[in-house]
Amino acid sequence: MRVAMYYRNDDVRVEDVPTPQIGPGELRVRIEASGICGSDVMEWYRIKKAPLVLGHEIGGQVVAVGEGVERFAVGDRVTATHHVPCNTCHLCLRGHHTLCDTLRTTKFDPGGFSELVRIPPLQTDRGTLKLPDGVSYEEATFAEPLGCVVRGQRAADVRPGQSVLVLGSGLAGLLHIALARAAGAGPIVATDVHPARIAAARRFGADVAIDPTATDVETTIRELNHGRLADRVLVCTAVPAVNEQAWQLVERGGVVLFFALVTPGVDLTYPAFDLWNRGVTIVQSYAAAQRDLAEALTLIEHGRVPAADMITHRLPLADAATGFGMVASAGDSIKVIVEPQK
Repeated sequence: MRVAMYYRNDDVRVEDVPTPQIGPGELRVRIEASGICGSDVMEWYRIKKAPLVLGHEIGGQVVAVGEGVERFAVGDRVTATHHVPCNTCHLCLRGHHTLCDTLRTTKFDPGGFSELVRIPPLQTDRGTLKLPDGVSYEEATFAEPLGCVVRGQRAADVRPGQSVLVLGSGLAGLLHIALARAAGAGPIVATDVHPARIAAARRFGADVAIDPTATDVETTIRELNHGRLADRVLVCTAVPAVNEQAWQLVERGGVVLFFALVTPGVDLTYPAFDLWNRGVTIVQSYAAAQRDLAEALTLIEHGRVPAADMITHRLPLADAATGFGMVASAGDSIKVIVEPQK
């Protein structure tokens, strides 16, 4: 079967590999759509494991069912997550499913940028969901990234009527904007330096979207929010200066969510006394668990988050390298979908 083999961001090759064989408790899924995630192009992390087949945002159809699998049948339309927790360890039992050691070791075989994948027993049991009738394969690729956003906003306790500032309007930022709008939060201010993403932020729910290099963010949020700073600051960019800016933009009693992944070895400085004195809470979020994925699918199914409208590019497997280049350059693309059957 064909796969898109990753060597580095500018070297992704279509290669032939053996079709994965399944065993008891497993599924084989034909991949119809696979989204390129921003984490797929974190070269500092990926290149250490190359060559490999990436892709963890998938929508597809079950084509083979292993012995003992009862919840799924050939022909079922599904999405699945590569990372699943054990649900039995100390961390899982305390609600910290995405910190589970098991979760960080699970994956697909080989990966979503391939014609077929093997879904191992643990993911088949607790990480695979049937698609509602109204959810397309393309929309299914948003279940995992939106699930991560759902978990992040739960950690930040985003609620109706709260003012929200989203720093960085790539796909994650746009999903945060759309979800905060669906939750009844507002006003919502978003930032980015790319004109296309600023326009997208407005389109997906931001009351105001600005380029922070041209317009003062603090002035903007205060003017829109009756003189106050943001109740919730959601950091969706790894740029260190923007991460440190978050301290200056959160209201007393507010929450700063670090959602984006900062490069290891990068240290941030923060005004410890000031944050203590102002009662600011700092939280972070990583990945998604079953509850988050199920909630994300429901949001997509009922149109609460317009996932399909965020897709800017659809590419056949042969053009996967082009897609990786688009995402790595962080230009006008928002969501790039690879269609392995084309």
